[in-house]
Amino acid sequence: MSDRTRTVLRVGLGYLAAIGLLVGLWAGLAPRSFYEDFPGLGRVWVAVDGPFNEHLVRDVGWLNLALTVATVWAAVTLGRTLVVAVLVAWLVMSLPHLAYHLGHLDGLATSDRVGELASLALVPLVAAALLAVVVRTRPHAVP
Repeated sequence: MSDRTRTVLRVGLGYLAAIGLLVGLWAGLAPRSFYEDFPGLGRVWVAVDGPFNEHLVRDVGWLNLALTVATVWAAVTLGRTLVVAVLVAWLVMSLPHLAYHLGHLDGLATSDRVGELASLALVPLVAAALLAVVVRTRPHAVP
């Protein structure tokens, strides 16, 4: 695997890990704040979708942190099967999440609708692009 490919994979996996870390820590450690204040900067994307459920919000946080651990491990080792598994896991999580929000935009201003959908769409786009990089790389070229 070329140095450029390693860099692309590590940067992309780093982006996914950063998203998972942000959501994971915030939702896991401060679920009420996550519910009322996510994504921050005066915007509110979670509270408009229904009543607060601390258990559900914390579970979302811890599951994001679990995915982050696997993503960081994949970024460090770049083991082909681990990288593929992690990227597929991000797709399994993010595509239904995006689909849900596409149908549940009520209560959001137009700018929030655009911001929410753009941020949610970026995750599966990055995961799919990185998966394409791995698939195009010869199997013996990836440790």
